[in-house]
Amino acid sequence: MIPSTTTRAHPRFKPFTIDGIPIDPPLTLAPMAGHTHYAFRSLIREQGGCGLVCTELISSEAFQNRGRYKQAVQRFDFYPHEFPIAVQLFGSDPFVMAEAAKIVVDHGAAIVDINMGCWVPKVAKKGAGAALLRDVCTATAVVEAVVKAVSVPVTVKVRSGFEDGVVTAVPFAKAAEQCGVKAIAVHARFAGQGHSGQADWDVIRRVKETVTTMPVIGNGDVLTPEDAARMLDETGCDGVMIGRGALGRPWIFRHVAHFLATGERLPEPSRAERAALALEHARRLVRTSIFREAACVLELRGQLSKYRLDEDGSVTIRNQIVRATTLADIEAVLLPLIEREHAPR
Repeated sequence: MIPSTTTRAHPRFKPFTIDGIPIDPPLTLAPMAGHTHYAFRSLIREQGGCGLVCTELISSEAFQNRGRYKQAVQRFDFYPHEFPIAVQLFGSDPFVMAEAAKIVVDHGAAIVDINMGCWVPKVAKKGAGAALLRDVCTATAVVEAVVKAVSVPVTVKVRSGFEDGVVTAVPFAKAAEQCGVKAIAVHARFAGQGHSGQADWDVIRRVKETVTTMPVIGNGDVLTPEDAARMLDETGCDGVMIGRGALGRPWIFRHVAHFLATGERLPEPSRAERAALALEHARRLVRTSIFREAACVLELRGQLSKYRLDEDGSVTIRNQIVRATTLADIEAVLLPLIEREHAPR
């Protein structure tokens, strides 16, 4: 979006590149387990404003197990028309991660992203995710192996550090840059915080001041267009990553991009518009997922509840959605909301 001469474009709102791949606008979708499947990614892309999307995290170990290999490959729900898209891997063994990276690149990944931000116990207890940040040398060995294994750019998503108060993101970022990593996303919380507390954006600023050649993408507590502008101002980061702020709000990237390009806020979607997007989200997931409809609907219960479809003070719609067991149940809840807005008055 090119602002007119009468608008107030943010001075740092400009595209960046990841090893020659343009990220335009400089807004990216955070990888989120259970959320950033094709259905949600494609919905976001259609709304506009998002320069890079990412898959859900994929276990590198699954490719080493003959019984799990086929199931792991079935999780490749990315397509060439999504370019640019990053495929995220997690694991702690350099060789295993390198082999997994080769596989996803052979299947069309344009960017390989290494997960060093996941804090959930089932990942961290294996030494993967944010647990890699316990030791910069170990973390560096993993990224170095992946960089050497593939010809596409390798990026990393990190937390501030694993142990509370011990910032390893800064020294790791320098080491990763020297290994050939092409971009780093920094979620400015420690692993133990999960999503609680407030993100300390100063860590993002310190990482940006430490590296010299690779873009730094800031992440954490960006829920509004104003938050994105403030992150750019306070940290000097090259791009902004949005995760939880996009759940139930696939239009947020378009709104942020418009605000940063013009200084103006777009109006929030109406209740009927939100219902229509929620319904398309549901239908698209059931249509494109490798899982059966019943499993998709279980996943959708929490996802659709975030679209804020109830009137103030009511939870009627939410309660109906969380009891749904089929796509038809979801349609029965959402279609009346959509049709009501278009009914003759």
